[in-house]
Amino acid sequence: MEVTTFAAVVQAGAAVIIVILTVILARIAGDSSKAAAASSAGAAKSADAAAVSAQAAVDQAKATAASYKEMRRQGQLAAVPLIDVRRPNPILSAAGVLTDTRVMLKNVSRNAALDVQVSILLLDNQRKPQGAYARSIPLPMFFRLIMRQLLPRVRAADVLVALGTHPPMSQEALLRHVGLTPETKAAEYPNVRLLNHAWNDPQALLTLGTLPEDEMAEISGGLLRQAVPVRLNRLILDYDLLLVCGPVFPHEVAGFSGGNKYFFPGIAGQDIIDFTHWLGALITSYALIGTADTPVRRVMDRAAALIPRPRLAVCSVIVPEGVAGVFVGPPEDAFQSAAALSAQRHIRWTDRTYSQVLSVLPGMYEEIWVGSKGMYKTEPVVADGGEVILYAPHIHEISVVHGKVIRQIGYHVRDYFVKQWDQFKALPWGVLAHSTHVRGRGSYEDGVERPRIQVTLATGIPREVCEAVNLGYRDPDSIHPQDWADRESEGILLVPHAGETLYRVRVPAALSSEKAPAQAAMRSS
Repeated sequence: MEVTTFAAVVQAGAAVIIVILTVILARIAGDSSKAAAASSAGAAKSADAAAVSAQAAVDQAKATAASYKEMRRQGQLAAVPLIDVRRPNPILSAAGVLTDTRVMLKNVSRNAALDVQVSILLLDNQRKPQGAYARSIPLPMFFRLIMRQLLPRVRAADVLVALGTHPPMSQEALLRHVGLTPETKAAEYPNVRLLNHAWNDPQALLTLGTLPEDEMAEISGGLLRQAVPVRLNRLILDYDLLLVCGPVFPHEVAGFSGGNKYFFPGIAGQDIIDFTHWLGALITSYALIGTADTPVRRVMDRAAALIPRPRLAVCSVIVPEGVAGVFVGPPEDAFQSAAALSAQRHIRWTDRTYSQVLSVLPGMYEEIWVGSKGMYKTEPVVADGGEVILYAPHIHEISVVHGKVIRQIGYHVRDYFVKQWDQFKALPWGVLAHSTHVRGRGSYEDGVERPRIQVTLATGIPREVCEAVNLGYRDPDSIHPQDWADRESEGILLVPHAGETLYRVRVPAALSSEKAPAQAAMRSS
C-alpha cells in the first residue's frame, strides 16, 4: 500500500494515536483515582482538611510521575513510527497499526472514559497556511484528529500555543491557526480553550526549579557557567497530561525543532530562553543546525525533566508532497526518531559553494525575526565573501516584539558581542543571539568587524533601516526570481520556499576555531 497524501496518513495513523493516548490516560486516571481515594481517607482522619488536600495534590503528582517513569521503563511509551513514505511498503498499514499496537500495549481498551484534562501544545503562528502542503505542518488536520479521539474520553482538552517570545495571537488568528471559524468552534469544540503563552508575564509563570551552574558548565563545554531558573507557564498544573504536536525541521539554535523545544522556549520564561539561545549563538548556528544531539538540546531535555506532569509528543516530518513520518511517544524519543528522518528529508547536500544565494521567503514569514531562517538554512553553502539575499517583498518589519532592541544593537558577528561583553550583557540574550545568527560567522579584531558573508534584505523594509542595522539593501522590484533559476554553474543558487530545507556542502570548512574565541571572551568577562 502506497501512502503519499496527508489524508491517507491520517487514516492509517489515527488508530495508533488513539491507543497510545488511551493507555497513557488510563494509567494516569487510575493513579489519580487511587490518590483521590487516599486523600478522602486522610481527610476523614484529619482535622485540617486543607492541609490534607494540599498533601494529596503533592502525592498525586508524585504518583503520576512515578507511573510515567514506570511506563517508560517497561517500554510502553517508546516512540512508534506511524507512516514513512520513503518506503515502498509503509511500515504500518491501517490494519497493521491496530494489530501491532494492540499487541504492544497488551490490548488496552480504547473506549475508557477518563476523568483527566489534557493540554495540547501547538506551534505558533510564525508559519501560516500557504496551500495544501506549502507549510510546516497541516495543523488543522492534526488538531481535528487528536480532538476527535480525546474529547469523547477526557474531561477537558485545551490548546496552549507555544509562542516562545513571539507576539500573542488574536482570537481570530487562534481559530484560523487550527482551521476553525467562530461558528465551527461553537458547534464542534465549544469547551476547548485556545490559549496564548505569556512569556513576559511573571504572574503567568511557575518556577519548577534551577539548573545548577556546574551542570550547565559541563553541558556547555565551559562556554557558560551559571545557574538557570526554570520557569514554565503555570497552566501546566491544570492538566494531567501535556501533549506536544508539531513538526521537526533543522533549527538554528536547537539543531532540530520539535520535542521538548515546545516547552523551552515554547511556554517558558525569559531566563532559560535567553540561556539556551545565547548558548546556541556562542556555538554558532553554522555548527549546530541539522544536528540532533546538541548542548542546547541537552539543556532543554534536562529542564523538561523538572516538569511535574507526564509529557507526550506527536512529532511529524513534513515534506512538500505530504507527511513523511509521524512519531508518537515521550518527547525525547519521538524527537530522536523524527530528527533522524528529518535529516534525510530536509538536508540538501551540494558539492560546491555559491557566490550568491537568493532565498525566496514564503508568505508564512511576516518579519525578519522568523524570515531570517532563509539565511540560517543557506549560510553553510555560501562561499567566503559571498552574499545571501532574503527576498520577501511582503515583509515590512524586523520584529514586532524585539525590533527596538535590534535597532539599538544592529546585526553583528558573535565576537562583536563577546569581546565587548560588558557593553551588551544586560540586554536580552535571545535578541543578541538572533543578531549574530543573522549576521553569520566572522571575526572582530581591534575594533574591526569582518563578517564572512554579506546578508542583504530585498524586502519592504526601507534602505535606511537596513543600513542602520548593518544589513545590505536591494530594491525587491529589481529582482525577478525566475532569472536566478538554473544558474548553479555560475555560482548562483535560487532557493524557492526558503526557510525549511537546510543546505550543506559535503566537505564543509573546518569549524575547530569557532569554540575557542567564545570561551576565552566569556571567561575574560
